[in-house]
Amino acid sequence: MKNLVITGIGVVTPLGNNIKTTWQNLTKGFSGIGKITKFDSHGSALPSRIAGELKNFLPQDYIPQKDILRLDPFIQYAAAASFMAFEDSGLELDASEVLRTGVIIGSSRGGITTMEKAMEQHFLKGKPFSAYLMSSSTINMASSYISMRLGIKGHVLGISTACASGTSAIGEAARLIRGGEIDLALAGGTEAPICKLAVGGYGSAGALSKKNDEPEKASRPFDRDRDGFVIAEGAGVLVLEELKHALKRGARIYAELAGYGTSSDAFHQTKPESTGEALAIERALKDACVSVDEVEYINAHATSTVLGDITETQAIKKVFGKRAYKIPTSSSKSMLGHMLGGAGAVEAALTALSISKETIIPTINLDNQDVDCNLNHVNSLTDKKIHSAISNSFGFGGVNAVLVLKKIKS
Repeated sequence: MKNLVITGIGVVTPLGNNIKTTWQNLTKGFSGIGKITKFDSHGSALPSRIAGELKNFLPQDYIPQKDILRLDPFIQYAAAASFMAFEDSGLELDASEVLRTGVIIGSSRGGITTMEKAMEQHFLKGKPFSAYLMSSSTINMASSYISMRLGIKGHVLGISTACASGTSAIGEAARLIRGGEIDLALAGGTEAPICKLAVGGYGSAGALSKKNDEPEKASRPFDRDRDGFVIAEGAGVLVLEELKHALKRGARIYAELAGYGTSSDAFHQTKPESTGEALAIERALKDACVSVDEVEYINAHATSTVLGDITETQAIKKVFGKRAYKIPTSSSKSMLGHMLGGAGAVEAALTALSISKETIIPTINLDNQDVDCNLNHVNSLTDKKIHSAISNSFGFGGVNAVLVLKKIKS
């Protein structure tokens, strides 16, 4: 089986517009959550008025002005992350290589912000719909636009598996490379959901935190006082390639992408189920040829919802048994919020960095651990040599995706 490695990382998150800044702020335990500024939520009836927004992101640093006007922010974020990942990898594609390179980008909500604005402008102000409304809001346009800009002509796919979208995109890209369809891939996830439609919809479903007066403390995975996730925006993209190809060109390698597993709970539209989640973890470990005794870190999905965190805890216990109480586990969502389809890709990048830097970032706001979430939670920056790790992503509809990452043997 082909060994795949991560050689490039690009992200835009509520804690930084690149991977370096994001990582530094995560290691310091900073929160990227604040009051919503993307629209007027003050005095509104929305139950949740906080979010993880990007700060000082300038799309013109990556995209021509005419394209900015024609592309939803979720595409802008994906493009920025992809161009940073591509530059970080040091790749230079020739005419034959662009035919064997893919772009696979996941998103849950796609261009929901653009759709909302278009409907407001049309129905409230009578303005005509833009000729670019449909193209700027369709989920595949993130990967399509990136392929246009970079001249990539291999597999170009948009994937939507709710909050597992970014992880699914990375996993499916790996399958394409292993299957010989492509040699390289830009893969990840992106989301720009901070609009009234998304915040109101998730809020009505009871999924969002209502700790509006303490935004930096609102996302608190595994804590007994958690009351929902904090919606966030951002993107993460990885460059994947075969190990031999990476070594031949002298590329820097962050980690090996060793395994990928998926499953469906086949249970409920919004409620998670531990058996399905456990199955995805087991399939990922089997794909990676990694035993439960070898896993040394878990980057948890851990959204800070009451039911979700308990269900993930149960799934981890089903897979790892007594070892579940020993494996260091943490959640970056405590600081970044939940980027929906972008979350899993950013978390895969952070897991790769944890392996490379031998450092585990903490779960903040874990003041009083829920007795039903009694795992080995890391709540302070921890030095740790990690040879094998998993990164979990679970989405609405019971769609589960898990990645296994490993340290490259020197």
